[in-house]
Amino acid sequence: MGRMKRNLRVVRVLIDMRLQNLMMFRLSFFGPFFVDSCVFLIQLCVFQAVYSNVDRIGTWGKGQMLLYIGTFSMINAINMVIYFFGINNIPDKIKNGDMDLYLTKPVSPLLRLTFERINPGSVPLLLLSGIIIAYGIKEGGIKVTPFLVLGYVFWVAVMTVLYYLVEVLIRSLSFFILSSGNAVILEEAGLTLCMQLPGIVFYGFYKVIFYMILPYGIMATLPVQFLTAELTAGGAVWGILVAVVFTLLTAFVWKQGIRHYNSASS
Repeated sequence: MGRMKRNLRVVRVLIDMRLQNLMMFRLSFFGPFFVDSCVFLIQLCVFQAVYSNVDRIGTWGKGQMLLYIGTFSMINAINMVIYFFGINNIPDKIKNGDMDLYLTKPVSPLLRLTFERINPGSVPLLLLSGIIIAYGIKEGGIKVTPFLVLGYVFWVAVMTVLYYLVEVLIRSLSFFILSSGNAVILEEAGLTLCMQLPGIVFYGFYKVIFYMILPYGIMATLPVQFLTAELTAGGAVWGILVAVVFTLLTAFVWKQGIRHYNSASS
């Protein structure tokens, strides 16, 4: 309990410092609001252009696809607001030796990397994603209940954590290889594809990739399936199992990477 309280205090201090730093440069603080909102609108326009003449994608209609786009955008927005800009710099910090500064502090280096570069400029993406989700619920004729809301929030939270774990895992490869650039490129390609196509369309080899190796195919699919009462017991167990496996795998790779790390000053 004492360690948890200390970690919470550290997170609060990191957030306060980040906000103070951003407010020193107002353009850096408010600029992302405009940029990220424009990016979201462009993605929405692309979606409309692609699916305007298509009635169904697999077994999903327009309402379900709207829910999917909104949910994936919501998970990505949480990622952008909280941890992406800190986690994304892990390979550079390993390469240039800045990781030394994190390992010598009496705080978990991963905790500090996760929260030290929050990005309030992506907050509009959360709001816009919520609007798309609400529109998808209306289009799908879904009756909202407290159970449905709590279950959906639970699955979004689990998939957001899974998103985080995959990002940390891929960037932790820099502890062992000279560059993780190719892995990051593969990650970006998988994300781009899965932001446009729900997991229900993947079969065979592609399902192995996007349900197991790079599980972006389930990140928005499972929450939407829960909302639409399509999530089976097997699908729910698989989603939890994948999250648990990636938790253990990421923790193992991170700890081994820290042990394997050679200081740039050594």
